Amino acid sequence: MSFEKYIKKNGKKYRMGYTTGSSAAAAAKAAAEMFFNSKIKRKVTIETPADIELTLELVDIKLKDNYVKTAVVKDGGDDPDVTNGLLIYARVESISGKNIVIEGGKGVGQVTKPGLPVAIGEAAINPVPRKMIKKEVRKVIPKNKGLKVIIEIPEGEKVAEKTFNPRLGIKGGISVLGTTGIVEPMSKSAYKKSLAIELKQAVEMGRKELIFVFGNHGKKLAKKLGYDEKNLIKMSNFVGYMLDQAKELDINNLIIIGHIGKIAKVAGGIYNTHSKVADARKEIIAAYAALFGAKQNVVEKIFEANTAEDEANIVLENNLSAVFNFMAKKIVTKVRKRLENDEIDIASIIFSLEKGILGSHGIGKEVLEYEQN
Repeated sequence: MSFEKYIKKNGKKYRMGYTTGSSAAAAAKAAAEMFFNSKIKRKVTIETPADIELTLELVDIKLKDNYVKTAVVKDGGDDPDVTNGLLIYARVESISGKNIVIEGGKGVGQVTKPGLPVAIGEAAINPVPRKMIKKEVRKVIPKNKGLKVIIEIPEGEKVAEKTFNPRLGIKGGISVLGTTGIVEPMSKSAYKKSLAIELKQAVEMGRKELIFVFGNHGKKLAKKLGYDEKNLIKMSNFVGYMLDQAKELDINNLIIIGHIGKIAKVAGGIYNTHSKVADARKEIIAAYAALFGAKQNVVEKIFEANTAEDEANIVLENNLSAVFNFMAKKIVTKVRKRLENDEIDIASIIFSLEKGILGSHGIGKEVLEYEQN
């Protein structure tokens, strides 16, 4: 049975889904109820933090004398999610006392690094899902009883290889997530949060110099320049978001490295570089070129170029290479303004795939010489 709730985006209709946290809470509630009344259930209803009620089907029910185990199929709706279709199990066992103890079993990752909302050594079951599990289980068990709830995801370890978990220090499986209990299709929030967690972790592990890159090309160049890979932080298109996340962190140095096609937008004060959000790259490069004396026909060529690489080549062919150092300086100015912090040393590097480093500001010559080797 699918979760039939929809949302409209850009004129299209998308089916919403429910999180691994909701799946775990539903399975735990059903297992707990069956444990105490010894009767098979086929469906279970839970409340989510989004104030949306879910009625979910149960599968693979095992009703034994000393434990009950059942599963819910995770359904992400129309969101492209690697956890979609996974079986999320809950096994409940009797314990002494009145507490509800939550543990992670097979396929649920274990936290090994700081910076996550769960302590090192604990199962990667986030605070909101833990709260949901306890709340739903408490509804169906006697007041003077407690239970151990073990969440298991048999395919979790395999699927985790396709997620951010290994980079975040979550070993042996996936995380049980969800702040609302509901999955909104095409949402970028989870991806952004993963990037932010990686940033926070780097700082908590003592990294004072960070290198922000847009993606793999920037990462490759940074490593070639001799920077420690552990200091590299991916920001994707979310420049403003990641700078905002860095505001309150204890950082000494921040270097922004970017391909001309992305980082030129930052020089123009654009902090989300996705082409669907802002595609003013040509205009920005042309404006800086004109500032350095580019003639009208050169500006027109920039506007007619097909790619950022072509635009960079036009600037270089017309002896306007100083444009890129000036642009790098402006990027530093824009970043500093966004950070609202004069104590952090900020630098920037602009590169193209064809020509290598085009310009920089605040970078020592000895560092840039790596790129020539």
